[in-house]
Amino acid sequence: MIEAIPEALVGERIDRVVALLTGLSRSQVVHLIEKAAVTCNERVVTSRSQRVELDDVVAVDLAGTTDGPAVAADPAIEVDVLYEDDHLAVLNKPAGLVVHPGAGNPSGTLANGLLARWPDIASVGEADRPGIVHRLDKGTSGVLVVALSTTAYDGLVAQLAAHEVERTYRALVWGDVEGTNGVVEAAIGRSRRDPTKMTVTPSGKPARTRYRVDRRSERPALSLLTCWLDTGRTHQIRVHLTSIGHPVVGDAKYRGAPPPAGGLDRPWLHAARLRFTHPITGVEVDQAAPLPSDLTTVLDRLQLV
Repeated sequence: MIEAIPEALVGERIDRVVALLTGLSRSQVVHLIEKAAVTCNERVVTSRSQRVELDDVVAVDLAGTTDGPAVAADPAIEVDVLYEDDHLAVLNKPAGLVVHPGAGNPSGTLANGLLARWPDIASVGEADRPGIVHRLDKGTSGVLVVALSTTAYDGLVAQLAAHEVERTYRALVWGDVEGTNGVVEAAIGRSRRDPTKMTVTPSGKPARTRYRVDRRSERPALSLLTCWLDTGRTHQIRVHLTSIGHPVVGDAKYRGAPPPAGGLDRPWLHAARLRFTHPITGVEVDQAAPLPSDLTTVLDRLQLV
């Protein structure tokens, strides 16, 4: 992993910066530094208290995260498989499940469940993220593809980087979204005030979200959207929709109030469909996950079904 330090992280200790950028725990980052696996401007970092400056280039060799397996298999983590072959699997991730270990979540993640079901993926991809090629936020449910072979991993990562994977989401947002279709094209980077949040900023990475309004509610004013990610930035849909004045219902992190009558303890956001070319066979893979009951209950109450 190689990252240029954004303005929001200037002056921070390098161990905290690496933890934020990688999702690793602070103890894992210390281990990396001790293993000379972290460099700043091509110089090996020897002190975890070193402070970073604007545009410093930090590189991390994640293969050195641990001496043993970075993730332990946990058969207690259920894996809902929508599609599976020898090279990849498409899953339906429930809300509340973290995709891989990181700061504050050393275990009990989807990655732990993946290793229990497919032990051979321990050598696929990054050591602390076996088989993981993209993520969904903890509070987001829906479709996720994981690689079961190195060849599939490389192919899927390449398709994601080239924006060739079609990712479709459903989102319930506050307010009456203007028009029927729209595009939000605005760079996203870390917030200067809170590095755990993302924000629209000229210094961020390019990001583009397309959306369609499917249903509307007048009292209260709500809009049910279908969204498509043309890029895959952290919290992209949540940040983009907030930036145009329509935060996702239930998304407290980005000013999205809970739904009327309550009953939802996470953002009303669901990865509904994933379509891509199988990296081995060349055949189109098109998988969808139905809305979970906590989201449909909200729609029922609002008569938006």
